[in-house]
Amino acid sequence: MKILHVISSMNPSAGGTSQAVRNLIPNLQKFDTESEVICFDSAELDYRTADNFKIFKIGKGKTSYQYHPLLVCWLAHNLPKYDAVIVHGIWQYHNYAIFRAVRILKKKIIIIPKVVIMPHGMLDPYFQKASNRQWKALRNNIIWKLTERVSINNADAIFFTCEEELLLAKTTFKGYKPKKEINVGFGIPSAPAKTAEMQGAFRQSIPLLKNKFWLFLSRIDPKKGVAILIDAYNEFCLVNQTVPDLVIAGPTNSLFAEKMIAKAKNNSKIHFPGMLTGEAKWGAFYCCEVYLLPSYQENFGIAIVEAMSCKKPVLISNNINIWKEIETGNGGFILNQISISGIKEQLKKISLIPNDELQKIGEQAHQTYKKKFSIRERAKEFCKTITEI
Repeated sequence: MKILHVISSMNPSAGGTSQAVRNLIPNLQKFDTESEVICFDSAELDYRTADNFKIFKIGKGKTSYQYHPLLVCWLAHNLPKYDAVIVHGIWQYHNYAIFRAVRILKKKIIIIPKVVIMPHGMLDPYFQKASNRQWKALRNNIIWKLTERVSINNADAIFFTCEEELLLAKTTFKGYKPKKEINVGFGIPSAPAKTAEMQGAFRQSIPLLKNKFWLFLSRIDPKKGVAILIDAYNEFCLVNQTVPDLVIAGPTNSLFAEKMIAKAKNNSKIHFPGMLTGEAKWGAFYCCEVYLLPSYQENFGIAIVEAMSCKKPVLISNNINIWKEIETGNGGFILNQISISGIKEQLKKISLIPNDELQKIGEQAHQTYKKKFSIRERAKEFCKTITEI
């Protein structure tokens, strides 16, 4: 089987969707599936990644919608070469371009590939309701009525990464009537084996860290709940000086990140090592006691599953769409209300758990990863589902 993946950008800095595609394609290859990618990146862009699949970079589109006048022509010419086309992400021109190209081919009575759209959480009602997204919500309403509705409703299937994402998508927009909705699941590769070099690389990033620590590793962004986490942790430290330190790992080159560093400046137990990658990132996961992400919205949460793959318990909010799988597998702690008191209560609960019991919860998190979030098993199901559409 030959698949074309269509995505706005494969630049790693573009976020989790590009990483999801990079995780998926090598595992699809294990099931006799060849993949190619087309995106709006410039030909000169160096991803600094070792991709073993073809990426067609057609250049940047116009405006944030990424309108590109050549995309439909390219698709109409090349789509018959593929058995299936997977559109990753919505709200930009690449999704509607697939609909237009397919319509052209149908008029010419040419055999066309199956069309699947993966929203990757972008149909979550959070994005239409959040108070800081009013203009973007208005923009999405307009785009939905003009292009996205017809694209989604005419695709052969919509693939979701978890059951919660599938259910939430039904509630966001009027006129949402896809032909098929399928929870194919999603996953990541297993964590590399723990090494002394990983621990050394991480410790080198925070030389002053001497204590046990809890880990927040993500973008330092308002949506991630990092501000309220710092507030709750600061208050908890006032009554418990022996609490593990808090490491907040993520890019610090933004105004919001600078505000978070200022918010934490009076607490020497909070550390900002910046963005961690490679051995330093895996060292952070393996060395931490618990991974924390009290996010206001998250679809899959790659870092969460990476922590679980490292046998670490996770504390997440029930706004993260894989929370049910984690709760069922007893692999962590679920925050039902994102508030200072709610987070403090969970931190207190975690701090009172003996080490051997915390390790047991970490083992259960790892079992949940293997059962639900192993990329090899998910890729196998992905291929099987496409052939059955």
